[in-house]
Amino acid sequence: MIKKDNNNSEYYSIDMLHVFKTLWNKMWAIIIAGVVVAVMGFCLSSFILKPVYSSRILLYVNNSSFSLGNTSFSISSSEISAAQSLVKTYGVLLENRTTLERVIEKANVKYDVEELAEMIEAASAEGTEVMSITVESNNPYEAAKIANSIAEVLPVRIAEIIDGASMEVVDFAVADLEKIGPSVTKYSAIGFVLGIVLSVVVIVIVAIMDDTIHDEDYIIKTYDYPILAKIPDLVNANGKKYAYYSYKSRKGVSKGE
Repeated sequence: MIKKDNNNSEYYSIDMLHVFKTLWNKMWAIIIAGVVVAVMGFCLSSFILKPVYSSRILLYVNNSSFSLGNTSFSISSSEISAAQSLVKTYGVLLENRTTLERVIEKANVKYDVEELAEMIEAASAEGTEVMSITVESNNPYEAAKIANSIAEVLPVRIAEIIDGASMEVVDFAVADLEKIGPSVTKYSAIGFVLGIVLSVVVIVIVAIMDDTIHDEDYIIKTYDYPILAKIPDLVNANGKKYAYYSYKSRKGVSKGE
């Protein structure tokens, strides 16, 4: 609402009690909005978005000495931090354009290098010398095919670049028919919260912009004018309430008849 101070300058005043009352009275609408958007999130994740599947291979980094240029390295089972660094190095070599092009050719898939790189994630398996490579795809069999192609291409590629380095396949990939995304529960929960938040924001804005006179308290708080009279609600013989203007309108119609 807009008020004026003693200098006749206007400023905005928010009746928080009116806002809270409006939110409470519109609680049914807020809940319905949350449910509707939650259903939209459920339908989006269940029927519109493509399912995502993953497949994983495990590669073991051999604990042996090798040289990279003029620098020698010695990796043993007690040097976990060094092994983790080596796994990171192999991960960078995996994302190399030449390596990915060989994987695309081996797997015979129709992806470019950038698209395939986004589908692959490499990391150390629980901080060990075992390298875990996960491939995500909309087809579970394609994900396993790409992962197994990496298992064949990457050790050869590593041996070409780093003298004396080698990798052994611990686990080949198998097609996992259980999708990892999109999560129906997650999308539904986000939709429910989003619906509630949006409906609350809309109701609050409407309540703040509402300058309708709801009761005598509004006039007392907003204006300095005294209240001379209040028109009460009228009750008919059946106990039903009518506002004064409604009663007067009905009475005028009956007279005209």
